[in-house]
Amino acid sequence: MSDLRDRLTDGAYAVGWSVVKKLPEPVAVRLGRTIADLAWKRRGERVLRLESNYARVVPDATPERLAELSRAGMRSYLRYWMESFRLPAWSPERVKAGFDGTDMHHLTDGLASGRGVILALPHLGNWDLAGAWVTTKLETPFTTVAERLKPETVYDRFVAYRESLGMEVLPHSGGTTFGTLARRLRDGGLVCLVADRDLSASGVEVKFFGDAARMPAGPALLAQQTGALLLPVTLWFDDSPIMKGRVYPPIEVPETGTKAEKTSVMTQALADAFATGIADHPEDWHMLQRLWLADLDPAKDPVKDSAKDPAKGTP
Repeated sequence: MSDLRDRLTDGAYAVGWSVVKKLPEPVAVRLGRTIADLAWKRRGERVLRLESNYARVVPDATPERLAELSRAGMRSYLRYWMESFRLPAWSPERVKAGFDGTDMHHLTDGLASGRGVILALPHLGNWDLAGAWVTTKLETPFTTVAERLKPETVYDRFVAYRESLGMEVLPHSGGTTFGTLARRLRDGGLVCLVADRDLSASGVEVKFFGDAARMPAGPALLAQQTGALLLPVTLWFDDSPIMKGRVYPPIEVPETGTKAEKTSVMTQALADAFATGIADHPEDWHMLQRLWLADLDPAKDPVKDSAKDPAKGTP
């Protein structure tokens, strides 16, 4: 049964990248919205998890408002997938026109300084499109990290897809990944990390929308070890085909404190920047997994799903 499920999963992604990218853009948009609405109406565990997370972001929301948010969130999530399946077929001009950023000087000035730059962002908007814009518009290659998905063939497809957009992709698990990222930064390079969910179970505890969560220590540790600039980024969609984004000012390394204390302060600053962007555009935050520590306790988790989170492994 496991082998069959793996083959079906791999086949679904193969169809996405081979078929969806050939559809006219209006057809792909309608298809994504239709799939999103069907999934939302089923009220499955992913939708309930998304709604539960939105309840922390918008604590005064009524049940009706949360339902509206989760519907919009699923549409945003499927927009991400439809665009991602089609990105390899986009022309350079389409990629360049697909993103409009605010305060981009933080990034361009950082790259010009030769210090190396770390862009850290949450699961907002379409991070693959933002990456393609960087490699195309700014003509700047960068290194990123991908979670090892199951089956392995799906992971291989994602690596090949992101490499086709000009990214160097390293596996999240593996003893050499941190060292490779540090070398790229010391050489004045760019590293981009999705950093709102800890995959190691040993992340830094932060306050996020008033409750405890863990976020990865990697961005802060890399900045301390290499002297690279650490820049938070948030992304969002509006009613146009153009995705918007903002680059925040650098998070500085504290002058005093132990490495652990500095990492804690810097990771909290990242979480605060992420929270600002997510609060402004909650429907574009595609967090379909457990995030807050309280939700890891089955007795306290508002979504009474199985021990295995069905959304785990979302790239």
